[in-house]
Amino acid sequence: IILFFFINYKMNLYKTIPAYYNKEKGIVNIVVDIPKWSTNKYEYDEEWGFFKLDRVIHHSMFYPFDYWFIPSTTELDWDAVDVFLLWTYPTFSGCVIRARLIGVIDVVDEKWQDPKLIAVPIHEIDPRRDEYQWVNDIPKHIKEELGIFFKEYKKLETRKYEHTVVHGFGTKWEAYEYVDRAILRYQKK
Repeated sequence: IILFFFINYKMNLYKTIPAYYNKEKGIVNIVVDIPKWSTNKYEYDEEWGFFKLDRVIHHSMFYPFDYWFIPSTTELDWDAVDVFLLWTYPTFSGCVIRARLIGVIDVVDEKWQDPKLIAVPIHEIDPRRDEYQWVNDIPKHIKEELGIFFKEYKKLETRKYEHTVVHGFGTKWEAYEYVDRAILRYQKK
């Protein structure tokens, strides 16, 4: 019976891994969709449990950070909560990491409010971002890059670009509130 279980067990990164690694300490689990410097937009198929190429960025731009999702969450657009990780080196699609949230960038796309949470790895994984405790700890230039990226990477996708608005940054407490609401949405789904 045990052998049958292992043969038929299918790991689903979205459904199997909890959103929080340690809620009391504010540590979330995040799973990479898109590695830093990629021009390919990969997405995890939450139902089937595999990564697929959604599209390529339609012009000469790349993801300036690893782009992740928080498992066991559902946002208003029915996808998992989006997170970008301020991280030293690119990882790979499917990599799971423990991180802490430091803020949110408020984005509205062609259909929904689509916040992008901002995270840094926990100290034990990479201490290079320990000084980032709040969104205001991010250097001004990097924040400007992020705002520009989320608006401009859809520039040649006219239908999407026209409806994408970046409203600015929010606190880490807002980021954790998004996660908690998204966990409840996931549990009701």
